[in-house]
Amino acid sequence: MTEFALQLLSLFSIGFLGSGHCLVMCGGMASALQLSMTGSSATRRTELQLLLSLGRLTTYSLLGALVAGFGALLLASLGLALFWLKLLSGLLLLAMALYLARLWFGLNQLERAGALLWRSIQPVAKRLMPLNSRRKALAYGLCWGFLPCGLVYSALGWALASGELLSGASLMFAFGAGTLPSILLSGGAATLLSRFKNHTQVRVCAALLLGIYAIYLIWLALAPRFF
Repeated sequence: MTEFALQLLSLFSIGFLGSGHCLVMCGGMASALQLSMTGSSATRRTELQLLLSLGRLTTYSLLGALVAGFGALLLASLGLALFWLKLLSGLLLLAMALYLARLWFGLNQLERAGALLWRSIQPVAKRLMPLNSRRKALAYGLCWGFLPCGLVYSALGWALASGELLSGASLMFAFGAGTLPSILLSGGAATLLSRFKNHTQVRVCAALLLGIYAIYLIWLALAPRFF
């Protein structure tokens, strides 16, 4: 497996295992959105929920491409070495591993950085309610992607470290795809999934694997300069 494929798998895993946080941030919103679809058929509600998720993942992907392009611009204009972006990628993965292990919650502080942006977008999202059309569902999903979330911002930092538009978009799409099961499932299936992800052994094993990979990335960044 290539290094980039491992990064995609890592971000998908982070999205999947960290989506308990997504349920805290987004679960209330998801429930409210489902209520706004009351009166629609089950097939119609499923269609609208999928469009919501498509909009959210589209925003993640576009933001990933944007920050990756910014990273490439920094490398070119300031003459920064790729070493710094690789080191950032490893450190962010280590921070996410600690979060999944519930040893450090510093990522939550990043949510404050996006609060101002969300305040400007939230009124637009509210005007789209109720979600009674495909256009509204997709547009609301695009807005939803800007909801402040420390895990999203950390994943964006990893996209920044990629330094390539397509890579940044792909990494963020993989992260968003990992959150889908928790957001889309409801009832007993969601409860079972939540119990599995929150099991201590599952969290510790996942965090350990991510931590090992984070140390590997940091080693790749540091080795050419110091060893």
